[in-house]
Amino acid sequence: MKRIFLALTATALMYTAQAQLKTPAPSPAQTVKQEFALSSIELSYSRPGIKSRKLYTDIAPAGKVWRTGANGATTLTFGEEVTIGGVKVPAGKYGLLSIPDKKSWILIISKQTDVTSPAAYKAEMDVVRIPVAVTKSKSAVETFTIQFANVKSTSLDIQLLWDKSVVSLPVTVDIDSKIMASIDAAMKTDKPPYFQAAMYYMDNGKDLNQALTWFNKAVEQQPDAFWVQHQWANCLAKLGKKTEAIAAANRSKELAQKAKNDDYVKLNDDLLKKLAK
Repeated sequence: MKRIFLALTATALMYTAQAQLKTPAPSPAQTVKQEFALSSIELSYSRPGIKSRKLYTDIAPAGKVWRTGANGATTLTFGEEVTIGGVKVPAGKYGLLSIPDKKSWILIISKQTDVTSPAAYKAEMDVVRIPVAVTKSKSAVETFTIQFANVKSTSLDIQLLWDKSVVSLPVTVDIDSKIMASIDAAMKTDKPPYFQAAMYYMDNGKDLNQALTWFNKAVEQQPDAFWVQHQWANCLAKLGKKTEAIAAANRSKELAQKAKNDDYVKLNDDLLKKLAK
């Protein structure tokens, strides 16, 4: 009886040890969070490898709905309303599905967030369904990759790369009205954000004279801030006030040298060279 008990105990220990064994995932999961506009976009997917197989036949078969990854469903979470293919997509979590083909892919943003097989896909749950042309890369990508590219303040591309195929899904957002309303409200407070407001106006094609007024106040608030002085110089240059721009750039350079900030020393040197022409 004792021998039987020991044998059973040994067997149980063996199975427990096997259950605890961890090996690398064949298609490792990845979660990527990209700050974008006034919030962020989060992507979650698993990354299969080519592994000597053929794209569009052995894997991601042409003309068939694909979960756009391996294992679980691929999802995108938008922190605010975005526009894709001319369609406004409210903030929230969505599934990213696709129908691959050699010349173009159909990319689908779906309300379904759990599609792992074509049989589970329901076309009536589509929010966006858009064809995207395939471009060819010079080098092959072994591991399926989804990335955020060309990230700007109001636009970015969701790029899918595998083997020598690249497809890009443009995403845009309209935040100007929100920011302008926020600036108007902030200017009525005890501590107006003059520098940030001036930067937004200068960088987004707004009234440069208004931007300059705010830069003037920002310089008064922070007379030793070399980064404020530099952007003030940029604004003056854009307005054609060359003499004043040169003086501001030189002042910014002196402050940057004092702070041992080589990056701003170079930025001012570059600006001064342009103004000298």
